[in-house]
Amino acid sequence: MSNHLDSLSNPLNIQTIKEIDNLDLPIMKKHHVRILAHCLQILKIINADDSFEYQNKNPLREWCDNQSKRFNDKRFSDLLYEQLESTSKKLSTFSKQIGKNIEDIEIDDLVLLVEQC
Repeated sequence: MSNHLDSLSNPLNIQTIKEIDNLDLPIMKKHHVRILAHCLQILKIINADDSFEYQNKNPLREWCDNQSKRFNDKRFSDLLYEQLESTSKKLSTFSKQIGKNIEDIEIDDLVLLVEQC
């Protein structure tokens, strides 16, 4: 089995994963931070993609639909969209509270968000 991380299946780089693993947090909070970091990275990827593919009114929905094509499963797309949309709203609200753009949120910020929950 390869140690290479597929950037499509895992947008977090190994450095970010290690940084989260080294946090002085309980395992469930680390997991929460990891999920938030993963979603944040997906949102950054979508926002950075200015291709014609995502030029509709809801690039997040289109991205989720494209991901579900791998599995030929529309329900997967719906569930993925619901989760990412919810996380997007949470991160957006939080970024405003701390006075940052969502693209500028860092691991320390995600830890703060998890600690607030």
